[in-house]
Amino acid sequence: MSGTDGEFGGCATGLHCKECGHRTGLIAAYVCEYCFGPLEVEYDRERLAATVTRERIAQGPLNLWRYRDLLPCAPHDPTLGLSAGLTPLVRAPRLAQRLGLRNVWVKNETANPTHSFKDRVVSVALQAAQCLGYSTVACASTGNLAHAVAAHASALGLESYVFVPSNLEAQKIVATAVFDTTLLAVAGTYDDVNRLCGELAADRPWAFVNVNVRPYYSEGSKTLAYEVAEQLGWTLPDRCIVPIASGSLYTKIHRGYQDLLELGLCDGAVPTLDGAQASGCGPVATAWEHGRDFVSPVHPDTIAKSLAIGNPADGVFALETARTTGGSITAVTDDEIVDGIRLLAETTGIFTETAGGVTTAVMRKLADRGEIDPEERVVLYITGDGLKTLDAVSPHVAAIQIDADVASFEAATDAASALPTLATTIA
Repeated sequence: MSGTDGEFGGCATGLHCKECGHRTGLIAAYVCEYCFGPLEVEYDRERLAATVTRERIAQGPLNLWRYRDLLPCAPHDPTLGLSAGLTPLVRAPRLAQRLGLRNVWVKNETANPTHSFKDRVVSVALQAAQCLGYSTVACASTGNLAHAVAAHASALGLESYVFVPSNLEAQKIVATAVFDTTLLAVAGTYDDVNRLCGELAADRPWAFVNVNVRPYYSEGSKTLAYEVAEQLGWTLPDRCIVPIASGSLYTKIHRGYQDLLELGLCDGAVPTLDGAQASGCGPVATAWEHGRDFVSPVHPDTIAKSLAIGNPADGVFALETARTTGGSITAVTDDEIVDGIRLLAETTGIFTETAGGVTTAVMRKLADRGEIDPEERVVLYITGDGLKTLDAVSPHVAAIQIDADVASFEAATDAASALPTLATTIA
């Protein structure tokens, strides 16, 4: 199936291959037919320059469609379906102080409709799917994408099929199954699930959001850069810390900041971008550590299941982004991830899933190494809600059991006050 510029609207002109440069129309495809390189959306840059202004963006809807000119497609009515984006950018002075920094913000994606940044990419993917003539959507997911696809499809009246690894967190299974979707738990890793979906996409008239409509899907992540800049008064942060799974989020945030500079919406330079992975599934971090320009697949073994992609599609491009921006890619252990979750919660009031524990732990590690200037303006991207990964932290927290009398209360609180705090245990 294919669409036309008239159906898509906006400034998107087609797809081009990131490897060989071959161009094609706005079609359902994710790899180049000539070299099998990845495809991405191409735009009429002159039209963008003439169209996009801060004023036009400000007049847009209070969701990600305010950046519609910078996306491959947009709905005629941006109030239909679930409203994603325009999530809070939270100043975090207590977190900054704990780490010896002065200017830290948290981009809180838990405020999206299904409580993760995946609402952004799914909004764009499902709009593109409809432009391409699809009425059934599907995905391979480590959890957050499954939740978002099922919910957004239900809101738009689309049929959906969702494929996940069978060992996914129970909370994510429930949060997906509650919608009118066909949920399939596959024996194997995410990479096994993704391979199966690639085979199914070849002969079924379905829009697999992260397979045959992946070029459009990934564009939604750029709005995480646009929003941060707008929320900072159209200025850019000095540094951003972003989780890496496939690498798409990390590279598209970079692309978003480049767009802002190229279009004259902001001045300055692209922020330093630091990537964050779990050591139990850190193929990009390993490649970075060893100075490689390729990424070797690994078998995931980490509590950060939403980042557990052993063969990341955009891993090589993530390495390039880190080098281009003067950043780094760092891995942290499962214990550090749990400490990161708790550190963020007790200093900001934001409860993140394990992926956010990864980014917080990486920020702490970089700060401890002296790799972050205390004066830098740092944005920490928190991509999902902690209620989705309760099992990761439940062994580490508990209520104090007391009897219904004052003496029991005083004895318990006296004992609790003698215990080491989180600040002491991770110092």
